[in-house]
Amino acid sequence: MSKIKVLIADDHALVREGITAFLKTCDDIEVVAEASDGIEAIEKANKFYPDIIIMDINMPKLGGYEATIEMKKMNPDTKILVLTQYEDKEYISRFLKAGVSGYLLKKAVGSDLIAALRAINRGELYLHSSITSEVVAGYLGKDRQTMVEDPYEKLTDREKQVLKLIAEGYTHKEVADMLNISTKTVIAHQTNISEKLDIHSRSALIKFAIQRGIIKINQ
Repeated sequence: MSKIKVLIADDHALVREGITAFLKTCDDIEVVAEASDGIEAIEKANKFYPDIIIMDINMPKLGGYEATIEMKKMNPDTKILVLTQYEDKEYISRFLKAGVSGYLLKKAVGSDLIAALRAINRGELYLHSSITSEVVAGYLGKDRQTMVEDPYEKLTDREKQVLKLIAEGYTHKEVADMLNISTKTVIAHQTNISEKLDIHSRSALIKFAIQRGIIKINQ
């Protein structure tokens, strides 16, 4: 039986090492690579072709959400398990809409992680038990109106990536290099972002990004 190949994306080395050490106890799971930010995760995914990517949310450069968008665009069949401390309704909805295969909280026990990886490998959706009710409520339509009215959802996938990087303080050239686009294109995206959000200063964009959970002030 072939092993489940896993890529771990988390900006904390101790977390990656801990997960790797724990998964070594499973005969059917193999960690093939690690990444410390979203851009490295994309590169490693394209190099090692993991079956499942364990994805943290808040990482330098491209975060988990922005990396997920890019990975799903390149390969819609990519299976991603979000592993995070954040159980905010907005995060959960955002990632499920992006097409992840699971959402697990870091407060879960090791057996939950193993169960999640095995379920996702079988093609199932895995959600941490404590957030299931939130997801059900959302899909029943209780949150649908607020999700539609969220100004963040006006942005394209690329604009969401540019917004995060700009809000983190990267220059237009640095953003261009990370996303493999031209500086002029980055500036055009920022202009579109400002128009769609009706926000016209960098400080206001940063404030918006913090309020919407796109970046964290303790990063």
